[in-house]
Amino acid sequence: MSEKGVQVIDRTFDIIELLALEPQGLGVSDVARRLSLNKSTAHRILNAITDRGYLEKTADGVYSLGMQFVELTSRKLGSIELTTEAKPFLNELTAKLGQSSHLAILDGSDAVYIDKVEVTKNLRLYSQIGKRIPVYCSGLGKSLLLDTDNQTILAILRNCFMEQLTETTLLSPEAVLEEIKVGRMRGWTVDNEEHDKGIRCIAAPVYDYRGKIIAAISSAGPSSFFTAEKDEEYSQIICQTAKKISERMGFRILK
Repeated sequence: MSEKGVQVIDRTFDIIELLALEPQGLGVSDVARRLSLNKSTAHRILNAITDRGYLEKTADGVYSLGMQFVELTSRKLGSIELTTEAKPFLNELTAKLGQSSHLAILDGSDAVYIDKVEVTKNLRLYSQIGKRIPVYCSGLGKSLLLDTDNQTILAILRNCFMEQLTETTLLSPEAVLEEIKVGRMRGWTVDNEEHDKGIRCIAAPVYDYRGKIIAAISSAGPSSFFTAEKDEEYSQIICQTAKKISERMGFRILK
């Protein structure tokens, strides 16, 4: 990136940080004066930030922080709470099955890892916090979509570039949707070597106090361990772990 580009980024954050201290907002002239900017430069940057939803502009030209910051902050805070509550249960799941455990949230057409507990004695999985994995070829992704309506799921999947990653990767939105429908009935989903050859995964959703899916957990490892014959046994352990995390997030099953 050029020095000029870095300078624009610096000025953008200067403006955001200034407006964060001014709940009533500021006009272009005040922003330019406070930050020693050319008025036209300040106006251009303010408009660009506003277009992205991070600032709001009143009819009389006063700028203040926008709702996009509220959304991002609430998402971040929710993730921090979720990872804190889930960690002991991920440790427990890894100890029970002796395989790596993951926690992920949905972002568009991807599942995003926000925590993991690995084992060193086993096949090392190429996963890290922040890694994105397409929903169509992951147990986590399918679980994250279990409470989404079918038409929305198809729209998400049709927006994906469905790449043949392994011999068992599903390549049609309709086929993935059928897997999700099965997952709804049994409460858990599978990645049958669809993303990485030789790796199988069982996943289950995590619910919040509203009964909405906010995350998913999984246990993943060699297909020689996660055989189809063991799916029922291992899925119950994983679902029970997801239930414990859900309860910590305020979820209650009405009796």
